[in-house]
Amino acid sequence: MRVGCPIHEGARRHPEAEALRFAGRGWTFGELDGEVARWTATLEARGMGQGDRVALLSTSHPAVTFLFWALGRVGAVFAPLNARLTRAELEPLVDAVAPRLTLALEPLRDRLPGAESLEAFPDREAASSSRPPEWEADTPRVILFTSGTTGRPKGAVLTEAAFRASCRASALNLGPHPAPRWLGTLPLFHVGGLAMLTRTAYEGGCLLLHERFDADAVNRAIDVEGASHASFVATTLERVLDARADRRLPDTFRCALIGGGPVPTALLTRARAAGLRALQTYGLTEACSQVTTERPDEADGRTAGPPLPGLEVRIVGTDGATLAVGQEGDVEVRGSTLMAGYWNQPDATRDAFHDGWLRTRDVGVTDARGRLTLLSRRTDLIVRGGENLYPAEIEAVLANHPAIAESAVVGVPEPHWGEVPVAFVVLRPGHVLPEDLDAWCRQSLARFKVPAHFVALETLPRNAMSKVERPVLRKRAMSQAVFQAGS
Repeated sequence: MRVGCPIHEGARRHPEAEALRFAGRGWTFGELDGEVARWTATLEARGMGQGDRVALLSTSHPAVTFLFWALGRVGAVFAPLNARLTRAELEPLVDAVAPRLTLALEPLRDRLPGAESLEAFPDREAASSSRPPEWEADTPRVILFTSGTTGRPKGAVLTEAAFRASCRASALNLGPHPAPRWLGTLPLFHVGGLAMLTRTAYEGGCLLLHERFDADAVNRAIDVEGASHASFVATTLERVLDARADRRLPDTFRCALIGGGPVPTALLTRARAAGLRALQTYGLTEACSQVTTERPDEADGRTAGPPLPGLEVRIVGTDGATLAVGQEGDVEVRGSTLMAGYWNQPDATRDAFHDGWLRTRDVGVTDARGRLTLLSRRTDLIVRGGENLYPAEIEAVLANHPAIAESAVVGVPEPHWGEVPVAFVVLRPGHVLPEDLDAWCRQSLARFKVPAHFVALETLPRNAMSKVERPVLRKRAMSQAVFQAGS
């Protein structure tokens, strides 16, 4: 089935409606369609076509939206890279994608050797493309990188059909809105950010795009620019409420989706007292964002809600058998929003799917109403402020330090970020705990991945199978005053 570009359709149906707003400037659907057509013509002039990959390193910027829709019109695949990563972390991702074109926002180009300037890319003299702005629904649109517990990057391939299905499912859950104005504070290199970009286009709404999260800017968008929906994590929700001193939100604001892990009950109560309807949600990159979300008329903050319309969730045991209500086990998902597979990793793709179900490798439980409570984001995963951290990646960096023989990284609860990583290290003979471990890590890791604390041990605790006993380390970290809440 062929589908049309929603920007082109929007320009035909309501050309004067606002489609995008960034830093005080707005684009109507008609203006956005013209901009996308110019970018499309430039891509065509470069010979970009079906299946070609374009790697991009950028923070959220209007040019990212122009590029995204233009790539769809020529059939090319968008591969956004996390702008927080270091040059060393980016290199294997680019190698995996093998892009025909590499672009970067000008301030970030030094981290991506050979990248062209995103801002200077479109040909100002390019004529509007004559290419019919439509493509097959099963066309791969995006490769989004996510890491397994081993830390090896995997590129989830998301199709046009998956994005459209995700939009439909979310809209059915949230209820009708004539033209939603989504507050885009999540970066466009994350599935959540792309979900908002596509959702507003499909629904004829407007994306209020922010380069980075700023609580005051968020409140201006809510109070002045008519934001109707937003996506937050617990830490950003708290900062929004702090910045507005719990002043009530206007009636134009409908609801906020809260992801990235459990939300404190007190924070949800505070939000609702300010008139901010906060709906907890569970999702993952491989399912094109949301999987379960609280229903607006049933939200109580106790779960991540039931599956979105058209999606199924089940809990299975270690033998793969479906478990009864209330039994803890592995979360599996089935539905039309699932990825096509992992880019160029057939073994990983086969391992992720069975009988049409996606193995999330998260642990959870459902109640009698089908609502999901997530118990663990995989065995060792650390979620810091909504960002996933994988111990194996951090440990690999520490292993290269000349003073360290081995290490183990665990997540410890922290009231502001949800969790922070703590590194336990075994030193080589004759060494003391180095003072440069923080700086050492920052050479290879993004700031949010660097451990909050480093602790020296004589040996790491291990079980009979010689595996590190991370729960023991976690308990030890939390029992020491330096790691306790508020430290």
